[in-house]
Parts: sequence; structure tokens; C-alpha cells
Amino acid sequence: MAEGSLQAPIRHIIDWESDAFYDESALDKELRRVFDICHGCRRCFNLCDSFPTLFDLIDATPLGECDEVKSEDFSKVADACTLCDLCFVNKCPYVPPHQFDVDFPHLMLRYRATQAKTQGISFVDKQISKTDQVGPISVKMAPVVNWTTATSNKPVRKALEVVAGIDAKANLPTYANKTLCQQVELTPCPVNVNGPAYGQKAVLFATCFGNYNNPAIGLAARKVLAHQGVDVEVVYPGCCGMPLLEKGDLQAVADQAVKISAALAPYVEKNIPIISIIPSCSLMLKSEWPLLLPKNELVQRLSKQVMDISEYVIHLHKKHTLTQGLECLENKGVTLHLACHSRAQNIGAKAAEMLRLIPNLTVQIIERCSGHGGTWGMMKAHFETALKVGKPAAKQALTYDNPLVLSECPLAAKHILQGMNLQSDASQSAYSTLHPIELLAKSYRI
Repeated sequence: MAEGSLQAPIRHIIDWESDAFYDESALDKELRRVFDICHGCRRCFNLCDSFPTLFDLIDATPLGECDEVKSEDFSKVADACTLCDLCFVNKCPYVPPHQFDVDFPHLMLRYRATQAKTQGISFVDKQISKTDQVGPISVKMAPVVNWTTATSNKPVRKALEVVAGIDAKANLPTYANKTLCQQVELTPCPVNVNGPAYGQKAVLFATCFGNYNNPAIGLAARKVLAHQGVDVEVVYPGCCGMPLLEKGDLQAVADQAVKISAALAPYVEKNIPIISIIPSCSLMLKSEWPLLLPKNELVQRLSKQVMDISEYVIHLHKKHTLTQGLECLENKGVTLHLACHSRAQNIGAKAAEMLRLIPNLTVQIIERCSGHGGTWGMMKAHFETALKVGKPAAKQALTYDNPLVLSECPLAAKHILQGMNLQSDASQSAYSTLHPIELLAKSYRI
């Protein structure tokens, strides 16, 4: 037996189609096995609220042992998990192939999937997860929707809190007047024939956030890649299924994986890189889909062709060098939050590496979870916890005091900004956010 492991971590196939996966007695036994290991280690106490909740439950028992905790109390631990994957990636010494075989995030996923199967998913959670139903309607009614969901619209937001459980204080993403795909059709983007990567092709996967909420990210990525000489095609066959994964609806995630991989099959056949502009979506296509559908050859092949936008830019830089012309910016320093789902891809700090190509730019890094957790952090049941988990990141950003706070996860950046404003006397206009690829486009003056 080894105390910890020096081997590269691996993840097991998610056996969600078997009856044993949902066996509640077997699940309870596995929860107690893993929780007892966590209790004996406690290295992860400061990552999220799941672990303090678990340790408090154990410490409150007469003998301070996991076997005395009531099974129904385990829901508090699972509910607090944001599926950020940080415990698996950089904290737990007992992940596979260690014989303790601890994969805490996927155990929480199994718990949620079992709850979803036995108790169902609430109507509100189902609707929030259906981004491809909500998105097109919200884009058509963007001014009304954005006015309705603004935190300044207190009466409506309070009503929304009562009806849907969405915290009235949580900043919700706004919607664009036109989707990214619509704007791409209206906006020509000629390829730079003198670019060092001229002749290369790539597919930009718009993602639901990039398509409906913030098309500026995709437009900037398209311009930067075209400036390198890359012929870029923007596509959006549907949501990657991350919101569905959060709710434990694994069948719906698998259905999305089959649908989207089929739409991307022509690019897979031609070995064209598929570039995602949001790290959560990259992680789904690279990691979660293959573990859910291990026998689907197309999903397996697709996973090997997916890259984060920053990862792809650095790939171009190392293979061809980037087009010259990056200029100094007005901001001499920026704060960069390394998104949890970027780190979970185990690709290194590519966004930081990319931003450091900009002349005379100081990049100060935050390596703490923002606490947002997708749809999790905006709910009334979790919003205050989300702020608590994100407080160290917000505090660090305030210490750096750079006007610009960047993250490859736009929701994380906005959440950190909200935490900063709650901790600071500065006005909300003192800080703003961008995606790193937008800053690279600004440096190119494109």
C-alpha cells in the first residue's frame, strides 16, 4: 500500500446504464467507504462546502466516526458539490489508480443520478437545464428578458426567487439580440493569407453561452484565428449537456453527446480541430462524454480532436508562431482566474501562457474556485455558499487591484466580480471582465 500516488490519475467508465449503478444500498456503502477515507485525510477541507459539511456531520456524532452519520444527511454533502473536479485534479492523493480508488466528483454525480432516477428532477431544474429551449426565445426577447432578470429589478427578481428558487441577488447572464451564428452570417471575416497558419482549418464550437449570451467571445476567437491564417467555421449543433449533468440526468447528456457528435462527424472524418470557447464544454466533449459512452466510436474520436481556444492558440504559436503585431494595452496588468474546468482538462495554464505573449502585460493568477458552479451558484439554496466559496478568489483579485479580471469561464468571472463588489467600497464600474481571447483580439487591434 502506498500513502498517496505518484502515478497519473485515471477515471473509470461511468456505468450509468446498469441497474447496479442506481442500487441505493450499494451506493450508501460506497459513500461511507469514500467519506471515511476523506475523513481520515481532510486535505480537501478548503476547496468547497461539500467537505466542511461532511466533516461537520462526522464530528457531530458521539464517537466522531462516519458510520454514525445518517444516510439521509449525505444529501447535504452531495448538494454542496459543484462538480468543479478540483479535488480529483489537484488535491486528493487517493485517486485511481491508487487502491483507495477515490473519485469524489463522480461519486457525487452517481448520487445525483440515483436521486434523479428515484425521485425525479424538479420542473424548475429541468427548465433551467434546457438551454436550447430557453436560449432562442430569450434572444428574440433580449431587451425584455435582460430587464426582467437584472438584479436592479427587485420586485420581479424577488418574485422569480419565490417561484423558481433563483436568488434575487445573483447576477444572471444577459442575452444577446442576435446569436453568434446569426452574427457570423452577417459579419465577413476574411482569412489572412499571409498568416503563418494559412491553409489550416478549424471548427469553432459556439457553446450555448457563446451562442446565446455572449457572442463577443466567439467573434473575437474567430477574428484571432483568421488573423493567423486559419479558415474557421462556426457551428452550434446544441448544448454540450453540462447543465443536465449537474442535475444527474445522464440519459439526456448521452442523448446530447450522440446528437452533437453526429453533427460534427464530417469534421471528425477530416481530422479538423474542434475548438471550444468555454472550458466546461471542452471538458464535457473531451472527458465526460467518452466516460458515459465508451463504446461510441465517434464520441471517442471526437474527444481527441477537441481543444480549448487558449490551448489551440498556443498550439498554433508553437507549431507556426503567431502573426506579428501584438501591441501593448492600456491595462499594464490583468488578473486571470484559472477556471476550474480548464484546470480539470490537465492542459496547463494555457490562458496565462497566451496572455503573456502580449507585450509588457503583467498577468497575475488566481488558482481558487470562483464558487459559482454553473446553475448551482445562482439558486437561493446555494447562492450564499457560492459567495463564501468564492470569497478567497474575490479577495485575491481585490489585492491585485487590476481593473480587468479575466477568466475563460465568463460565469466565474462575473461571480468573482460580484464577490469583489460585496467586499469592497469601490463602485461596480471599477472592475470589468473579459474572456482572455477577447484581450488577445484587442492587442491585435482587431
